[in-house]
Amino acid sequence: MSNIKELTQLARDIRLATLKSLTSLGFGHYGGSMSVVETLAVLYGDVMNIDPADPDWTQRDYFVLSKGHAGPALYSTLAIKGYFPIEELQTLNQNGTRLPSHPDRLKTRGVDATTGSLGQGISIAGGMALSHKLAGRDNRVFCIMGDGELNEGQCWEAFQFISHHCLNNLTIFIDWNKQQLDGELDEIICAFDLEEKFRAFGYDVCKVKGDDIAGLLAVVKPRPQATDRPRVVILDSIKGQGVPYLEQLGNSHHLRLTDEMTQEITRTIEQLEAAHD
Repeated sequence: MSNIKELTQLARDIRLATLKSLTSLGFGHYGGSMSVVETLAVLYGDVMNIDPADPDWTQRDYFVLSKGHAGPALYSTLAIKGYFPIEELQTLNQNGTRLPSHPDRLKTRGVDATTGSLGQGISIAGGMALSHKLAGRDNRVFCIMGDGELNEGQCWEAFQFISHHCLNNLTIFIDWNKQQLDGELDEIICAFDLEEKFRAFGYDVCKVKGDDIAGLLAVVKPRPQATDRPRVVILDSIKGQGVPYLEQLGNSHHLRLTDEMTQEITRTIEQLEAAHD
């Protein structure tokens, strides 16, 4: 699937399914789930080599959601792609569910890495990429990280490791939505110039609008192996992306819905459903 229109529809379906599952639950990580929707649509809709009928296929590409709180968006993507029934999304974070708040590879079909403790996912992704390199395999690895997650020192140890080992089979996305759990990124710990920081670490770096599907495709399609540098894609995104009400909230990292919030989000759900029809 490489048609921009089809990928746009896939992103709309992921956003819709994620909003419905979270709103049915009444609380959850809205903002950071919305800001990675287009990236997930491009990866699972076009770029990644996957087989939903065989999630353990040895030749598949691997995906690590290091910012595990965006699990609801990943679950919606996996369900839409056929890893498990879409109806199961309504069990999100409930007793006995196979869809816990953060991804668990032992519970959810299609999840390659258990994440949630911020900073650890990128180390897992680096290990995966190195194992493929050492074995001479062509598998690619993709990892989405949060900008607030970069506060963790473990991330920078992993970045140095990945660059040192020239893991050009790994693509890292930084979801630069400028907010984290407690507020604005620049108020808590300023990230400074991320592009320059990653270039200094030896990465091939580019910046793309978080909802620019054509731009995302251009930077994550298989590249000639002329460079031995791993790639970092900085997603210039918005917390709550694609949902006007959430985009305008002071902080939509985790919401426990009020009646007003439910009404506003339901309005977007209805608009997305109408667009789908």
